Amino acid sequence: MRGGFHCSALCLALMLGGCGFADVRSPVPEFMRKEAEPPPPLEPPPDVKQLVRGHLEAVFVANSYPRGVQVSRPTHEVRGTGWTACVRAEVNSATGTSLGMVTYRISIIGGAIIDRRRIDPDDNCATESYEPI
Repeated sequence: MRGGFHCSALCLALMLGGCGFADVRSPVPEFMRKEAEPPPPLEPPPDVKQLVRGHLEAVFVANSYPRGVQVSRPTHEVRGTGWTACVRAEVNSATGTSLGMVTYRISIIGGAIIDRRRIDPDDNCATESYEPI
C-alpha cells in the first residue's frame, strides 16, 4: 500500500506540473530537470582607447580637466560577459588644485562604459601597462 501511495503522489505531481521540466536547481529527481543552458557567448574585446576618448565624461568629472589620459588593455570580467579596463589621468579637484594621477577601473558591456570606480589597494591596475589615448 505504501508503494502505491508514492507512485500516486508522483503521478499527481507530474499531472499538475504539466509536460514541462523543472529547472536545474529544483529538488526533483535528475531525470525531471531541464538541462542547464550554456553560458552566453563572450563579447569581442572593446577598443578602450576609442571608447574612453569618445566618452571621457563617463570616466572623469567635467571640471576635473583630465590630462595625459592613459588606458590599459581590456580584460574579461570574472563573472559575466563584459570587460574591464583601467584608466588614469592627471586631474584637478573641484577647487582647481591638482590631485595628481587618479586611476579608475571601468566596466564595459555592449560597447558602453556602464560603471567606473576608483581603484583600491587590492586592485591590479597598478601593475597594468598603459597607452595614451
